[in-house]
Amino acid sequence: MLFLILTGLFAVSNALYFHIAETERKCFIEEIPDETMVIGIYKVQLYDPRTRGFMPSSPGIGMHVEVKDPDDKVILSKVYSSEGRFTFTSHTPGEHVICLYSNSTKWFSGSQLRVHLDIQVGDHAVDYAALAQKEKLTELQLRVRQLLDQVEQISKEQNYQRYREERFRQTSESTSQRVFYWSLAQLLILVTMGAWQMKHLKSFFQAKKLV
Repeated sequence: MLFLILTGLFAVSNALYFHIAETERKCFIEEIPDETMVIGIYKVQLYDPRTRGFMPSSPGIGMHVEVKDPDDKVILSKVYSSEGRFTFTSHTPGEHVICLYSNSTKWFSGSQLRVHLDIQVGDHAVDYAALAQKEKLTELQLRVRQLLDQVEQISKEQNYQRYREERFRQTSESTSQRVFYWSLAQLLILVTMGAWQMKHLKSFFQAKKLV
């Protein structure tokens, strides 16, 4: 069963958890600007009927992650372990579909899984502590780097908003054009029907010698 959860936030961290059964897919739609990094951090827990709770993540359970871009092209399809992260970078602005489902049914025999998922988009996906340690940045340099990344992300979001406005304008114009042509077609049909009825009535009156 497919669930679509619409989220329209940029450069944020969307943390949640959901339950999933074997062979079940759960998908999320994330609106992402182009050239934006996305990180998904997840943890899978197995339901224990004896304790009626969820056990810590089991190494025998994995998750298949599939990501499609707005053109319905698969940009990520990989099986991961029961706990970890997946990363991808968008190359096309728009709605990206992120789907998760169990990679096999034999390990938990119909038991329910709880999946904790944290989707981080944009500059929130960057681990600045690790970056500072790797590049040996001072606190000031790190802050400047963060500000530059935030400015770049804001620019990407603005470009994406312009892209959405342009798509909306094109859709509105296309819809208005179709409505106009449909109204014109209806008018032509009515005029044709009226002319045909007038001709038919005239022939009828002539046949009856009323005119």
